[in-house]
Amino acid sequence: MPSQNNQQQPSLLGGHAEYIKGATESTIGSVTGSQAWTSSGEQAKAHAVDAMKAASEKRDPSHGFGKAEQKLGEVTGCEGMVKEGAASEKPE
Repeated sequence: MPSQNNQQQPSLLGGHAEYIKGATESTIGSVTGSQAWTSSGEQAKAHAVDAMKAASEKRDPSHGFGKAEQKLGEVTGCEGMVKEGAASEKPE
């Protein structure tokens, strides 16, 4: 059974999922003119960035995806993925 502490630890995957959700909400808000959706999306994106930064600090670079992660980060504009990918492809 997972402990309560494990459920509260930030994860990169969870952070990316939350960021995508926020970006989607923000886009819907922009298209429909709904300030509530736009605001909610921007808040979700900000929270996601914080979660990804926290998860990144605890991440072991040897468990990264190397060049693939770096390239995906370049395509999506995620500086964190670029940095993490570059760090994980270097031998220790």
